[in-house]
This record gives sequence, C-alpha cells and structure tokens, in this order.
Amino acid sequence: MKIAFFGTPAFAVPSLERLVAAGERVVLAVTQPDRPRGRGQRLRPSPVKTSAGDHGIPVLQPERAREPALAAGLAASGADIGVVVAYGQFLPDAVLATPRHGVINVHASLLPRYRGAAPIQRAVIAGERETGVTLIRLVQEMDAGPMLARTSLPIAGHETSADVERELAAVGADLLVATVRDIAGGRVRAQPQDHARATYAPRLTREDGRIDWNRPARTIHDLVRGLRPWPPAFAFLDGSRYLIRRTEPVPPSSSGRLPAPSPGAIVEARGDRLQVACGAGTVLSILEIQPEGGRAQSTRDFLAGRRIGSDAVFRPAAPAG
Repeated sequence: MKIAFFGTPAFAVPSLERLVAAGERVVLAVTQPDRPRGRGQRLRPSPVKTSAGDHGIPVLQPERAREPALAAGLAASGADIGVVVAYGQFLPDAVLATPRHGVINVHASLLPRYRGAAPIQRAVIAGERETGVTLIRLVQEMDAGPMLARTSLPIAGHETSADVERELAAVGADLLVATVRDIAGGRVRAQPQDHARATYAPRLTREDGRIDWNRPARTIHDLVRGLRPWPPAFAFLDGSRYLIRRTEPVPPSSSGRLPAPSPGAIVEARGDRLQVACGAGTVLSILEIQPEGGRAQSTRDFLAGRRIGSDAVFRPAAPAG
C-alpha cells in the first residue's frame, strides 16, 4: 500500500524509519511547520521532516490540518492509508475519508486508559507499572476509535518519561509495520473500546511541576520522573526556585522513627545526602537538583560549600513579597 505518514516529534521517527526499512511505500509525510527552537530561536524543521528528507519523501507542512491544500495533497499522493504518530493536530473528516483504508493512529497507552496529549507522562506520574501502545482507527472523538492492535510494556520504578518514550517509540514502530501488513492482507479485526473505562491525559503545563510535600515520597518521586524532560518538578528553598531532577524514596527504618518533621523540612543535608520529609511520615532523597538558571548538579556538588540550616524547608511556592 501507499502510505501517507503524519507525525512531528522524535517519538514518531522510529515509526517512519521502520516503515521505510521494511520496504513499505511512504509517498507523503505531513508534519508541523518549522518552528523557532533553541537559544537563538532559529526556525528548525521537525524531526519527522528531517527524516523524510533523508529518504526523499515529499513533505507537506500545513499551518492547520483543515486547510484544503492538505486534503488535496493527500488525494494527489494516491495514498491508500494514513498513519498518524504524534502529529499534533486533529484531522478533519475530509482528510480521514481520503485514503481508501482510512487513517490509523499509534497511541502511546493501553487504551481506553490515558487518552489525550500526554499519555506517557501521565502514566509515569500516576505510578503505573505497565503501559503500552494501541493502534486505532482515527475518528473525530479524541483517541476513541476502534482498536486494531496493542502491546504492553512494563515501567520500572526508576524510569523517567523520556526512558519510557524511547522504548514505546521502538515497540510502536514494530507494531505499526505488522498492522499495516495485516490491514493490506485483510487480517485485522477492529475491536471497539470500552468508553466507560476511559481515562484522560491532558497536556502538561509548567504548573504541573509544583511539588506538594504533603504527598508521600513515592508519589513525589513518580512526579519527578514523570516530568523528565519537561516540565521539571520544582520547589522553593530560601525564596529561590530549584528544579528537582532526580530522586529516590528512602526506605522506612526498621528501628522506628522519631516524630516526623513537617512536610518539606530538610531532615539531612550533608555529603551526598539531601533528604526531605514528605507526607505520611515518608522521606525523599534528592539525587540531582538544579538552581533556576544554573546547571543540574549532583547532591554532593550542590551541598559543597553550601550551608543549609537545621530549620530549612522546601516549599511549594516562593514567600509572598
């Protein structure tokens, strides 16, 4: 079949590369327009545009998916099927109806759980121990189309969203090639989703990174790793904002504990140990921290030459005034 590929970020590139390597006919790539990136804010192509150019695949970059030029370009390509991997825009009915085999989507969750823009991050933040990839037919309702194939992947307790994303990108690419071939051979049976079990994964904002120290250490640890690489988890110490980059819950002491300090209080700050009291009497060890505007540092480097008082407290917000 002739394939039109819709995608934008690095997550989509393994799927495009895998289709090409498998000998599938990718006749068109549709991606977001070049955007300003980096310190100089120079216009840069998306990772999918770069990959498509490497393989000589024609590229369309409509500002909006509803532009008539997109449906016209898709029809002119003669594509038999559309494949969407993190494209970043909803596709109108005129686009969905153009390929004779419709448009399918590689979604990074075990649907119907975690529909939406940030399924990987939201699953890690929630402390899920399993995620996966689901291939669906696209419909107008967000991530609600019938399922064509799915595969699961365990999430280790130390993995960040960036780690899980790399693994799912590879797993999804393999599943996509197999599913495209099954569609061509008439071997796919669509299965409707159980909409009553649907959960949602809204787009992340900077505010999602604010740490509530009243939560248990494990919950905060899951937040920190779920927000790697963006937006970072953060808290304030002595009025300054710090990005909390890497953490580890401290195992409960078998010898019993003294009355727990208030959440956010620093219970130890020496050597390579920076430990903070959390909710439910738990303690979180900060392994990597970054002063805002500075570079990320190990705890040992951060504490070297820095005196932290016995009454120091991490807070979720800067003091008023």
